[in-house]
Amino acid sequence: MVKGYEVVIGLETHAELNTESKIYCSCKNQFGLEVNTQVCPVCMGMPGALPTLNEKVVDYAIKMGHALNCKINPVCKQDRKNYFYPGEEKRIGITRIHIEEDAGKLLHSDKFAGSLVDLNRCGVPLIEIVSEPDMRSSEEAKAYLETLKSILLYLGICDCKMQEGSIRCDVNVSVHKPGEPFGTRSEMKNVNSFSAAVRGIDYEVNRQIELLESGGTVVQETRRWDDDKGISVSMRSKEDAQDYRYFPEPDLLTIVVDDERVKALKEEIPELPNKKLIRYIKEFGLSLKEATAISENVEKAAFYDECIGLNQVSPKAICNWLLGDIAKYENANNISVGETAITPKKLVELIKVIESGKISNAAGKTVFEIIINEDKDIDSIIEEKSLAQVSDSSALEAIADEVLANNEKSVNDYKGGKTNALGFLVGQCMKASKGKANPSMMKEIILKKIDG
Repeated sequence: MVKGYEVVIGLETHAELNTESKIYCSCKNQFGLEVNTQVCPVCMGMPGALPTLNEKVVDYAIKMGHALNCKINPVCKQDRKNYFYPGEEKRIGITRIHIEEDAGKLLHSDKFAGSLVDLNRCGVPLIEIVSEPDMRSSEEAKAYLETLKSILLYLGICDCKMQEGSIRCDVNVSVHKPGEPFGTRSEMKNVNSFSAAVRGIDYEVNRQIELLESGGTVVQETRRWDDDKGISVSMRSKEDAQDYRYFPEPDLLTIVVDDERVKALKEEIPELPNKKLIRYIKEFGLSLKEATAISENVEKAAFYDECIGLNQVSPKAICNWLLGDIAKYENANNISVGETAITPKKLVELIKVIESGKISNAAGKTVFEIIINEDKDIDSIIEEKSLAQVSDSSALEAIADEVLANNEKSVNDYKGGKTNALGFLVGQCMKASKGKANPSMMKEIILKKIDG
């Protein structure tokens, strides 16, 4: 609710599909190539050019339909569309998912002495995911988009690189007083990031409310979001479907998908992030925050699951390293765990040697800094760096005797009830052993000697 108005949001999300070629021709589906070098009569929509459907596009659309619990239509009709160039759990309804081909792009640059139409994008296969108007805030819209992105990545059908336009959305917004019918919606285009979607929605909500409060009327229109200026500007009145220049394409045949193929594609769908998140919480005792941080990242979740599959250390310990030291290294170096030298087997091995008491936590950090960068044997590192923890009781007792003899005041403080003195004494023992003493054994020995 904003200023007494209920907000209604629906999103039309376009995702570029990870296919080698375009939707109806053999031109490369690749970003960043020289202007107009990947075009042909088919993707330019020239009269007489005969398109041939890329079947993988249909398969990917069906997979996404399964992932979003949609009904799969076995028979689909294709049309052409003509362009002229100058936080809480919530169920969001999906109106439809359909395949599309991308259009060209207007380039404005002094290099081209004005405007140039780059047709490289023509024919790039897309799926459009149209939601029901079920979102009621910009935060819900962002959560929905992040969920779609995660599912697309898990399915492996889109790389979701927003900086390359691989996933983008049109935002439909309206406001109304509670109990009244939905208001007139506006559609906002040129929303190129999830954070931009939040800013655009918030701006449009306030714009419509201010307009209504001043006695004005919201008109159905298409607006363009300018993220640099933080405003939306009117582009055109909203067309109805019949005004959108759809026309039958006799060379695009009806798509018929048999039940067996639909079922086979469903079986290929991996465990999706929402189910993975629930499993991490129920089976492994992770917090919602921890489970979300792992499950929302495809590569991180695969790494975690492989570690778990080794069945040698606790899931919680793996989580702590993955979201702690590994995440810190990823952020500092702007890479993912899969681009480092560490493997699930190596991480589990490191956790095991720490938990066994062979090396201390501090020594474990030293080993980690090496194996995250180099493919080296952990035992060899421990030996080369002399990191093995001293657990020999006679050696530890000798260290304890020396420390206690040199710190009589702290010993008396502990006996007098100052329990923090124990920590000081253990610390002095660790310092004397150059960090190699087993701290738990050291603590037991000191207590035994003091209480003796």
